[in-house]
Amino acid sequence: MHTVLTPAVLEAERHYYGRAYPTTPEAPESESLRDQEIEFIESRDSFYLATITENGWPYMQHRGGPTGFIRVLGPHQIGFADYGGNRQMISVGSISKQDRVALFLMDYPQRKRVKMLGHANVYDARQHPELAEKVSPPGGHAAKVERIFIIDILSYDWNCPKFITPRFTAAEVNEAAAPLQQRIAELEAMVVALGGTP
Repeated sequence: MHTVLTPAVLEAERHYYGRAYPTTPEAPESESLRDQEIEFIESRDSFYLATITENGWPYMQHRGGPTGFIRVLGPHQIGFADYGGNRQMISVGSISKQDRVALFLMDYPQRKRVKMLGHANVYDARQHPELAEKVSPPGGHAAKVERIFIIDILSYDWNCPKFITPRFTAAEVNEAAAPLQQRIAELEAMVVALGGTP
């Protein structure tokens, strides 16, 4: 993530900690996604996407879908299908003027997170049906794909898990509780068999 280590950031690091991360003056090369990043990305059911509006404001949006809706298209590229929503088009319009984006991918149960920087393009699915098929989530989706987001990853960084509170989806809670519920049912049946009331 040396891309964001600007002179002002390095000065703040020196001010508060007496040192700054080493940087290189050369233009950064894209970091290839490794197996662990690919597995992490493809197992997400949501992430946060930050864009820069035409008038210079950062804008953060939550994106969600079925597990695996973020598709890894290559060692430096990911994509996802976009469907009809509130029709504000803030991310789409912003990317048309400034293609720089930041992504924040969370795994709350495992207390893991990955930050990514990249350049995004948005394509009209009506004009690119083959691309829409390529980024459609596994198992399909009830809604029709309207747009395709393609993001060329410049860099990424795994963050410290400290202070990530574990959170679980309803499906994860139900899966964890299923053996307990089964055991309760078995014990209640035993109580009934012995003439008692569960």
